[in-house]
Amino acid sequence: MVRLAEDADLIGRAQRGDDDAYGMLVGRYQTLAFRTAWLVCGDAAEAEDVAQEAFLKAHAALGRFRSGAPWRPWLLRIVANEARNRRRSAGRRMHLAGRVAELAEADAAAPGPEAAVLAGEQRSELVRALDRLDAEQRSVVVLRYVLDLSEAECAAVLGCRPGTVKSRASRGLARLRVELEGDDG
Repeated sequence: MVRLAEDADLIGRAQRGDDDAYGMLVGRYQTLAFRTAWLVCGDAAEAEDVAQEAFLKAHAALGRFRSGAPWRPWLLRIVANEARNRRRSAGRRMHLAGRVAELAEADAAAPGPEAAVLAGEQRSELVRALDRLDAEQRSVVVLRYVLDLSEAECAAVLGCRPGTVKSRASRGLARLRVELEGDDG
């Protein structure tokens, strides 16, 4: 709740022209915006450009931001839309599963050799299974369980209802379970 109040204060100040307040919002959400863009675009350099462009678009749209609404899903929707638009215009197919693995490796502490081998094998299985999900299910699973967004935040990012997020997540996890069991056999 404190973060929402802090965000609301910063947003209000930014809407009144305080560039330092907007800079604080950017600093607070820069990593999350980059990760979201990276998961959609599949390229780090492209994700940096997407995140930067999304922050510029969000700044330009501050007047349309609904007071009292949560900032994070609003911003991430702009990021996701910008990333999808760039991916579409570039004609590239998203390779989300590989990027999830790279992201997990970048965030993981260095384990011992045995644990590293086992973790690498498990991660490879998960990556293959994620890659076999359809794009809608993969997006929901990544937003919900990799980026740890709530159902409501996922819905705002994806532009759908929370019930749709819940059903896609349920189907995606069920399919992921089947895919992972199939990799064991």
